Amino acid sequence: MSNAFVLSLAAAVVLVLAARLLVAPLPSRRHARVITLPEALVAVAGIGGLALHCGSMFFPSVISALPGTGQAMSDIDGLGTASILWYVVPAALVMIGLRRQHPAAVATVALALSAVGITMYDGGPLTVHLTAIFVSVVVLAGVVSALVLPPWQRTVAFR
Repeated sequence: MSNAFVLSLAAAVVLVLAARLLVAPLPSRRHARVITLPEALVAVAGIGGLALHCGSMFFPSVISALPGTGQAMSDIDGLGTASILWYVVPAALVMIGLRRQHPAAVATVALALSAVGITMYDGGPLTVHLTAIFVSVVVLAGVVSALVLPPWQRTVAFR
C-alpha cells in the first residue's frame, strides 16, 4: 500500500465527512436515524478491528508496536480461517452498529465490506483489493456523514 493511496483515502474521507458540516442538506432530514451509544460503540469497535486487520497486513511495523498484537498479526497474516474470522467479526460489528440506519445504506455498506473480504481471499490482484478497500471506506464515511445522527441528537437541526 503506497503513501499516495493512504493520503488519497484519508483526503477522500475528510472531504466526505466535512461535507456534513459544509452541505446544508446533510444529514438527510428524511433518512437520517439516531445511532444509540451502544450501537456507536459496537460500530467503532468493528471499525477498530477492521483497522487492526488492514494494519496487520499493510503496516505490520505499526501494529506490532502495539502490546499484545503478535498473535493476532500472525493469525491475520496466515490468511486462513483465523484471518477470515478476524475480518468477519469486526465487519459484523460494524453492521450491527449500523443496523437501524436506512436499509439501502446498510445494504451498501454490507456489499462494500463483502467486496473487501472476497478480494482479500480470492487470490486476485492487489489493486482490486485496494480498490475495494478504498470504496468501502468512502462508502462507510458517506453513510456516517449523510445519515447517522449521534446519540445526543434526536432530529436533524435546521440550518
